[in-house]
Amino acid sequence: MDSYQVTADELRQFVERIEHLEQEKKDIAEQIKEVYSESKSRGYDTKALRTIISLRRKDKDQVAEEEAVLEIYKQALNMV
Repeated sequence: MDSYQVTADELRQFVERIEHLEQEKKDIAEQIKEVYSESKSRGYDTKALRTIISLRRKDKDQVAEEEAVLEIYKQALNMV
């Protein structure tokens, strides 16, 4: 019975930690939304900002490869 109690306490701690982190994640998501809203009110294109942020997360070689493939596709579709 003692081992069950220890396991239940440990499980409760994990659950509470996860709940706390989920709340932090929600708060951060709301802050990010507010920054995008502020940037939009200042005249910036939020879609372009999201694209830039996505590109900055990627490796330079990966970005170059994606841009090269996109360019090939655009040429094939006479979009250039």
